[in-house]
Amino acid sequence: MTKIAVLGLGNFGTALAKNWVDAGMEVVGWTVEDEVFAAIRDNGENTKYLPGLALPGMRVSMQIEETVTGADIVVFALPSSVVLDVVDQTLPFLESQQILIDLAKGLAPGDQLISEAIETKLAAVNLTNKLCVMMGPTIAPELARGVYTSALVTSEDAEVAASIAETLSTKTLGLAAGTDPRGAELWGAFKNVIALACGVVDGLKEDGRGGDNLKAAIFAAGYREGVQVLPTLGAQQETALSAAGIGDLFVTATSPHGRNREMGERLGKGQTLAEAEQAMVMVSEGVRAARMFKVLCATQGTAAPFVGVVCGLLDEGMSIDDFLAQVMQL
Repeated sequence: MTKIAVLGLGNFGTALAKNWVDAGMEVVGWTVEDEVFAAIRDNGENTKYLPGLALPGMRVSMQIEETVTGADIVVFALPSSVVLDVVDQTLPFLESQQILIDLAKGLAPGDQLISEAIETKLAAVNLTNKLCVMMGPTIAPELARGVYTSALVTSEDAEVAASIAETLSTKTLGLAAGTDPRGAELWGAFKNVIALACGVVDGLKEDGRGGDNLKAAIFAAGYREGVQVLPTLGAQQETALSAAGIGDLFVTATSPHGRNREMGERLGKGQTLAEAEQAMVMVSEGVRAARMFKVLCATQGTAAPFVGVVCGLLDEGMSIDDFLAQVMQL
């Protein structure tokens, strides 16, 4: 039986864990949140992030060593802001045959992607574990209740990607294999910037200024910039058309469950960034991603005006009307 360690029991980590438990795999989840640990241990349910969904047979721990020891696959289901700290805590307990899966996306210190930073940390302690990146249109509540969901598992080692895709696919989770982890991670981060911008339009619908026509125009402008910019940063062109590209972007920008779309909606309704961040239970990766791409593209000398307009709204006091006027000129 495949044993999987899931580090991070937010909504996505919990949804994946449920999927694999339901498929007969052995899953141990790790969390730092006392309330999540107690709820799963005592009631078999993550009442904070996925209330009402049973997790029969899933084990839970607050100790990393206990969680990863003996696992075949170690999944880092954590926000980009904390994942590298958890990787550091995990390194002493990893076994050489374990395959690692990174679900985080973004830029680490030193202008590395998260997955590249994990590779650097592994090499620094002479570990040779294979690392995969998994991205795709994976709205957690739907995945958790058994709605069919697809995603892309990528590794520079094609055989490893194929093996993981086969092992972790279930009747409701279809994983395809790919060999562009950098591109998958870049798209995984960039789509959050677009989704945030699309969410602003949703926030304007109450006063009549927003609508689906406007949202589609912003969606197209953001996707166009991604197709142009991300290959200059190392993504393979075809990844834009995969589950990790247009698939993930579509669901993140349109689903009411998308937290990056929700962040934009809150801004569109007049909340400040600080107010929106305080009100949201889950982290909006789009804010950090927009800032990341602004710096990365400037460093590379790559024009990214869509990213610049989003950062203007987030950090430079740009009004909603000016945001819309500028993004519609792209």
